[in-house]
Amino acid sequence: MLSSAHHADVVVIGAGIAGLSAAHRLTRAGVSVAVLEAGPRIGGRMTTTESDGFLLDRLGPLLSTSYPELRLIPALEGLDLCHFAPGVLVHSEGRPYRIGDARGARGALKAARALAGAPRPPMGGPIDQARLGAALSRLAATPASRILARPEQNALTALSHRGLPSRTVGGFLRPLLSALLSDPELTTSSRCADLALRDYARGRLCVPAGGSGRLPELLAAALPPGTVRTGVHVTAADITSVRTRDHGELGCRSLLLATGAGAAAHLLPGLRMPSFHPVTVLHHTAPAPPSTGASLLLNADGSGPVAHTAVMSAVDPSRAPLGRTLISSTVLGTPPPDLDRTVRAHLATLYGTPTDDWELLAAHHDPEAVPAMPAPHDLRRPVRLLAGLYVCGDHRDTSTVQGALFSGRRAAEAILTDLGVRPGLGSGAPLPEAA
Repeated sequence: MLSSAHHADVVVIGAGIAGLSAAHRLTRAGVSVAVLEAGPRIGGRMTTTESDGFLLDRLGPLLSTSYPELRLIPALEGLDLCHFAPGVLVHSEGRPYRIGDARGARGALKAARALAGAPRPPMGGPIDQARLGAALSRLAATPASRILARPEQNALTALSHRGLPSRTVGGFLRPLLSALLSDPELTTSSRCADLALRDYARGRLCVPAGGSGRLPELLAAALPPGTVRTGVHVTAADITSVRTRDHGELGCRSLLLATGAGAAAHLLPGLRMPSFHPVTVLHHTAPAPPSTGASLLLNADGSGPVAHTAVMSAVDPSRAPLGRTLISSTVLGTPPPDLDRTVRAHLATLYGTPTDDWELLAAHHDPEAVPAMPAPHDLRRPVRLLAGLYVCGDHRDTSTVQGALFSGRRAAEAILTDLGVRPGLGSGAPLPEAA
């Protein structure tokens, strides 16, 4: 039982990756932290469940090896990333085309040579491939500050002004961005879309080995024992105390709301509630793996509900029992009726193999999976509401894993500044007395 006798310098509500990354930075600076999670487990949307030996992600967002926070957070040094290799397959006009690693001019030229003999490749001919590679190379070298200073419009409109053929845009860039942003209509701010393409151009698409839940697990494991408490439902909170439904009250000097946008608005009326992109993830097992290998298969045809799919047991063998196959697929927007049958019919087209004997392991739909980022979008929404009250999450930054982790960093830095603590202080350094 918690009580007013229990005290932490900072109480973090929500044990998703934003709150856990903030808690990690705070504890390393010597600040005592209590992380309260209403659910039975940590991770928020980045959770992984085990079923009959399969590791199944709840949402399984795509990551990039170029995300700075994956390198800057010490707790994530042990995070293994599994790449989609050799890269991306695009299903266009009834057949798949292997794009390979189209990052940069060299990658695009290599992909161009591979596709030059194919009839009407989705990214155009070799010259179009080279133009795309040059555009990605320029974007990779562009500082984020310059991207944020560009005129802002929706991503779909911005793509048409890139000087690239419509075939390249529709056959590759649009399905790629839809997958990265979980936004099939590409209403996202062009600045956010450019940052996502910049991450793609700088790194490799990947997923955490062992499931998405491995990331929050590593963050939580690096915290002092007892820091994270699950099954604690917060009913009211302010900058000096947090009241719970079944576990009493906890005193604090600062409060950090690290829940999803909806829960944060419930605890703090007046906080802006964004719109969301719904996402549905389905996991199937099949008697034999499709022939796509460990590639990410994008749907560029615009028909069928599946936006992207992959043989996850080929990408990350730890996600399936030995000799078994795991196929994970993502549906963006409102899921169709008779979900499993409709998705399996579409997967049969995408993979070019019958799917009647595929078995559905799990399906998860989240209507508030990804906060929308329409133009105009503030990529650095304030995390400090007032001294002692802070909020973080992907809804305060960009709706990506990088955005969630970085918002946690920004919130922790704001808290340390207000508490008068230098981030470099060791765990034994006392906090300044409250004014």
